[in-house]
Amino acid sequence: MADFDLLVKGGTLPDGTEGDIGIRGDRIIAIGALAGAQAGEVIDATGDLVAPPFVDPHFHLDATLSYGTPRINASGTLLEGISLWGELRQTATVDEMVERALTYCDWAVSMGLLAIRSHVDTTPDHLNTVTAMLEVQRIVKPYLDLQLVAFPQDGLYRSPTGRANLLRALDMGVNVVGGIPHFERTMDEGRASVRDLCEIAAERGLPVDLHCDESDDPLSRHIETLAYETQRLGLQGRVAGSHLTSMHSMDTYYVSKLLPLIAEAQVSAIPNPLINITLQGRHDSYPKRRGLTRVREMQAQGITVGWGQDCVRDPWYSLGTGDMLDVAFMGLHVAQMTSPAEMQRCFDMVTVENARIMGLADYGLVKGAVASLVVLDAGNATEAVRLRPDRLAVVSKGRVVSRKTRNDARLALDGRPGSVRRRH
Repeated sequence: MADFDLLVKGGTLPDGTEGDIGIRGDRIIAIGALAGAQAGEVIDATGDLVAPPFVDPHFHLDATLSYGTPRINASGTLLEGISLWGELRQTATVDEMVERALTYCDWAVSMGLLAIRSHVDTTPDHLNTVTAMLEVQRIVKPYLDLQLVAFPQDGLYRSPTGRANLLRALDMGVNVVGGIPHFERTMDEGRASVRDLCEIAAERGLPVDLHCDESDDPLSRHIETLAYETQRLGLQGRVAGSHLTSMHSMDTYYVSKLLPLIAEAQVSAIPNPLINITLQGRHDSYPKRRGLTRVREMQAQGITVGWGQDCVRDPWYSLGTGDMLDVAFMGLHVAQMTSPAEMQRCFDMVTVENARIMGLADYGLVKGAVASLVVLDAGNATEAVRLRPDRLAVVSKGRVVSRKTRNDARLALDGRPGSVRRRH
């Protein structure tokens, strides 16, 4: 009998150590020097980076891959995107949304992205969005961990049936409470919606993840209310504020008071650099704000911060590939996280930090963890961010679910090597 069902040999882990990983069933049962071990299947990862799977804590699966329907977002603004999606969700069928979402999940798996938290619009009374995403969650469960957030896109109170539909979605099986306080009619209604949503989550024992202050308005301060309600209701450790772009424009003195409150409440932050710098600052001339929240300052306070993808080919964003290293690469640049430690952290922000935000159990490259990992054509984590390299193998819950042949470029240059690889 073989020692393992699957053996990943000679890989370099994100912390720089080298070793083998032995897998039996859906669990990692050994890590280290496993010379002489027998396995039903062996993956030779010598010289390659072996990492835990990528994790995306902020996405919109119901809208993904719908770019250009019903038409293109001409202004490139958040509000026009919301308007376009408002039209599309009335005509999109359950089958269409399921097919688009499953296609995206195929992309995700090929890129080693094996856990996604998706916000699901609960505004339309038909709730076809919820029906579709619950079906997607059922289909992908064997290989991809999908969390669903009940998200009242048009506002908990601004939409006449916003609150009732959110509760219906939670009753249907959606298990994270979402919201969009800055989109309510007034600041007071925004604050009230945060309180209401947190109370719903506390009553039902659910996590909270709010689109919070996705605005260039420095007076949009709903994150302060979110931190307060988290403390008041004992929700520490299961609340996230997504986007937080208004903090980019806030007075620094106020932020110096705000960040310790967020840290004390153990509220996580999920900036989405690809989308934040695309949508924000659209009303500015020059200098033009880029809208990314204060990532480094939050991390210095001990706040958990993870990068989110947010959108791929939808009414808000025309590009995207499902590659979380694209997200880390953009975040590194916009947040100016260029020291070796910060570049390493950007990799962690699309793996272990995001897993912490989503509360993923048994995640990581440790004995006893779920046997999910990705082999990358890179020598270390920083090089992976630089290259966004091929995923040579993706393992989900003990099963190889994606493979790619190493594909070095072939050169035809006199006196130069016959092939080139950009690893360095």
